[in-house]
Amino acid sequence: MRRDRIRKVKGATDRIVIVGAGLAGLSAALRLAGEGREVTILERESVPGGRNGLLLKDGYRFDTGPTVLTMPDLIEDAFNAVGETTKDWLELMPVSPLYRAFYADGSQLDVHADTKQMEAEIAKVIGGDEADGYRRYVDFVTKLYKYEMNDFIDRNIDTPFDLLTPNLARLVAIGGFRRLAPRVSDFLKDPRTQRVYSFQAMYAGVSPQQALAIYAVIAYMDSVAGVFFPKGGMHALPRALAAAAQKHGVTIKYESKVVGIERKNGRATAALTANGERYECDALILNPDLPVAWRELLGHMPPRLKRLRYSPSAVTMLIGSSKKYDHVAHHNIHFGHDWDGVFDQLIEKQELMSDPSFLVTVPSHDDPELAPPGKHSYYVLFPTPNLDADIDWRTAKKSYRESMLRSLESRGYPEFAESIEVEEITTPLEWEAMGMERGAPFASAHTFFQTGPFRPRNMAKGYENIVFAGSGTQPGVGVPMVLISGKLAAERII
Repeated sequence: MRRDRIRKVKGATDRIVIVGAGLAGLSAALRLAGEGREVTILERESVPGGRNGLLLKDGYRFDTGPTVLTMPDLIEDAFNAVGETTKDWLELMPVSPLYRAFYADGSQLDVHADTKQMEAEIAKVIGGDEADGYRRYVDFVTKLYKYEMNDFIDRNIDTPFDLLTPNLARLVAIGGFRRLAPRVSDFLKDPRTQRVYSFQAMYAGVSPQQALAIYAVIAYMDSVAGVFFPKGGMHALPRALAAAAQKHGVTIKYESKVVGIERKNGRATAALTANGERYECDALILNPDLPVAWRELLGHMPPRLKRLRYSPSAVTMLIGSSKKYDHVAHHNIHFGHDWDGVFDQLIEKQELMSDPSFLVTVPSHDDPELAPPGKHSYYVLFPTPNLDADIDWRTAKKSYRESMLRSLESRGYPEFAESIEVEEITTPLEWEAMGMERGAPFASAHTFFQTGPFRPRNMAKGYENIVFAGSGTQPGVGVPMVLISGKLAAERII
């Protein structure tokens, strides 16, 4: 299906209002501005970014959302929409190693994007046969990316029939619709490599045992294409996108919370803010979490959205510390003894992990200016069930914090607790207060019937000119996906 045959906003599209300056909203704004539209973004916070937020505390600059940045070509594509280039707005530093994986048996594995370097690492730590399997796995995920990107990810999908392309047959032929874990085990035999190349399914809200193999494309995006870190922290990305948008005529109104949408004859006509302002529009893009946008701005929830299944949540600790750990990299994954059981607890039983696996990111590792002189910053993420679980985070927060600290200190971070100088903890309750349905920062899960053509559409049913952007709609979760979602939203208009 050609892009000019997709369903589009009807009527005039000269004045566009975008609710939310998250990455998807900014991506859409740049493309619309590049096509000569008059664009206004209404953002409730005092800074851009949405989930890609910023916390300033006692001399520390903390990123509150995503910490892993991949696929810089998508960032370049957004800047190119207004004739700009990334290097003039943003300094992206390659992260090496991409991850350092620590295992319960005491071994560790550095993950590299360079395939020759990674083959050598696997051969050294595990053995030559596993390195050969890794090489074949890279070929597999590279084909997945090639077959998926244009036809299934970077594309507006109106019906399942839109997917009937030669690449669908190619995906079937290479096993893309088998389960992820068994498909990974066709190439990788050691539990350590199996884990490090399948844990990304967590981002999609499903276990490697249940996810389709097509989600190995996420492993391609970071473990093959590379991981980057912006100078100034992850929040430098939305700041740069917003500045470029403003240079090219986009108006961004901060501290402007949208509380209502005026509608007439099936069209949005204006956005209303809490401070009494009214912004007329020909078309409207809603960047808040999709079910929240329906319920709070459009006044009702379509029945299908009420039945959505949500991803697990997470508890994060933003830590300013006096202590440095020389054995860690920028991104560190600590795997427990258990693996299948972790996902069973989180997703099926909706329980806290009894043998946790978790992520520790050290932003000051590559940018010391994010912390005061001689200090260090840590971003600690423990997956947890979302708010569908029977956990009262008002009372559980303190005890779970203590549990996290015990895990950290037993897994290579001695004296972590006593070295804390600044601390900010976010539980599912806080995620919900920030506008994330069920307290799930990874949005609705990518189960089979919530993926691709079955994921909530980005055009609001019943309205001619309302489009959604963000992780709750197509194509899905993660920084690359939400940047694409902004592009797809703009294509519905232009």
